[in-house]
Amino acid sequence: MVHTGYNPALIALSIAIAVFASYTALDLGARVRDGVAGPRWAWLGGAAVAMGGGIWSMHFVGMLAFEMGLPAAYDLTLTILSLVIAVAVTGAAFAWVSRSRASSGTLFPSGALMGLGVAAMHYTGMAAMRMPGNFAYDPAIVAVSVGIAVTAATAALWLTFRRNSVGQKLAAACVMGVAVAGMHYTGMAAATITAADAGAHAAHPATLGPAQQNLALAVAGATFLILFLAMIATSIDQQRVQAELRMSEERFRAAVQAVRGVLWTNDAQGRMVGEQPGWAAITGQSPEEYQGHGWANAVHPDDAQPTIDAWNTTVAERRTFVFEHRVRSKDGSWHHYAIRGVPVLDADGAIREWVGVHTDISDQREVEAELRESNEEIQRYAYIVSHDLRAPLVNVMGFTSELEGTREEIRRALSGHPAAVRIDEDLGESLGFIKAGVARMDTLIAAILKLSREGRRTFAAEPLDMSALVRGIRDAHRHQAEMQGATVEIAPALPEIVADRLAVEQVFGNLVDNALKYLDPGRPGRITVTGRHVPSGHVRFEVSDNGRGIAEHDHGRIFELFRRAGPQDQPGDGIGLAHVKALVRALGGRIEVRSEIGSGTTFAVTLPCQGPASAAIPEPVPLAAE
Repeated sequence: MVHTGYNPALIALSIAIAVFASYTALDLGARVRDGVAGPRWAWLGGAAVAMGGGIWSMHFVGMLAFEMGLPAAYDLTLTILSLVIAVAVTGAAFAWVSRSRASSGTLFPSGALMGLGVAAMHYTGMAAMRMPGNFAYDPAIVAVSVGIAVTAATAALWLTFRRNSVGQKLAAACVMGVAVAGMHYTGMAAATITAADAGAHAAHPATLGPAQQNLALAVAGATFLILFLAMIATSIDQQRVQAELRMSEERFRAAVQAVRGVLWTNDAQGRMVGEQPGWAAITGQSPEEYQGHGWANAVHPDDAQPTIDAWNTTVAERRTFVFEHRVRSKDGSWHHYAIRGVPVLDADGAIREWVGVHTDISDQREVEAELRESNEEIQRYAYIVSHDLRAPLVNVMGFTSELEGTREEIRRALSGHPAAVRIDEDLGESLGFIKAGVARMDTLIAAILKLSREGRRTFAAEPLDMSALVRGIRDAHRHQAEMQGATVEIAPALPEIVADRLAVEQVFGNLVDNALKYLDPGRPGRITVTGRHVPSGHVRFEVSDNGRGIAEHDHGRIFELFRRAGPQDQPGDGIGLAHVKALVRALGGRIEVRSEIGSGTTFAVTLPCQGPASAAIPEPVPLAAE
């Protein structure tokens, strides 16, 4: 075994490099967090090069500090690969975690990724060593070094994407640097070096050749790059601070002017007179340019005449002036402004002057335009999707027609056979289910098309035989129920209501489907649907099952979109019940749940007996207490 030691000066240098690299990475990564001006990838790349390159530089300086009494050289390919691993994995981790501002869902996976990458860099760098000796590793100490790397990386990402002062950042960099160096020297402690017999590694160079000299220069260059990045980051940060100070001063001056000048004044005829620093601050017009009606020259040409006409009408009618127009700013861009001007009366009741304010609403108008564009895009997409869905439906209907013909052929072929009647009935029932499903899909597609045209969903109320409607839903779920050995019972003569058929089918279809999904496979499933009249002209329907049940603390969550109660491995996407609640409220009703774990669940839907003949989605109708 080779007796080893360390050069204290080089150890101190390696730790200093790690600390400096950590500080630079924390500083550059913070710019991604704060949204500092500049391409986001540039700040991420700088942080990755700083952290990854710094760790890599620290590693090889630490290797130079390792005194083992054997001549050593490095394989250039593996050495470069170790640098690529460090920078690439660090950059990937920074990019991943920065997308969600270091939430716990991405912080720990990113930290693990980065830590494993750092460990991979370390052991790849160790594998690049060429010397007349052999390496052996202690698995337990290797695991400890990997654990340190993962912990340090997670802490680095957490510190990078949280707000901290310069002092806190420096302290964090010291902790990070020591932790990264600790990982390196722990990894070195895991290695046992055994000298080989003379000539055993004759192919390995015994002294540093030109390639290794270049490698040493590359390591020194990487260290210099870290220092250079730190100086650049400091310079950029200083420039940013100075720019913010200048902006703050300008903002203060503008605020002082705004108190006096964004509030403008006109004479009784609507002419600007005297100093108007607020208007000048907005438009850049000089007093000579905005005097009288010269202010109109800063208004957008398309808005100038309407503004003057509206102003003259307001002056004549002696009322408050409320208007909107676009005004050219000092930089030449056009901004939307909301205007409100109030007449100031003298003791005789005559207008002495006008006092008004211009409020910049450009952002609001841009958001409104984006919303309109987004809504139009959604409508177009809904139209395209509903249009494309019709194609497979046509195919299904075609195959159904072919099956009808096949059924007739089977009927003739098996004429007189004892099983002919049963086969014909089974095939006919299956075809009936397919046709019913196709009809329902066609109805849904028509609803989507209508929504895409009108921009909102409307309901068309009609008398509904609820017994027949729920039986149809039960028949549509018959195969699913039979697969689970469940029965769906419907109370005789359910109360009739007047409502939108499709909406009611969606409500009860979702409730029956949910009940079947969450039945307890350990006992026969049973689902019952009942209904009765309640006061205030409403009907209360209940869909009950003897399934798994829902914990009381989850009763409110189940109606939230994309939220499910219980273990996440249970079926469903968290959409059905949220949609049911929205539909019930739109129909003027309410939905309630009663459930206990192991005892089953009951959903109670209360709907008005009589809905409007045709209406847009209404506000929920208050229901009287039962």
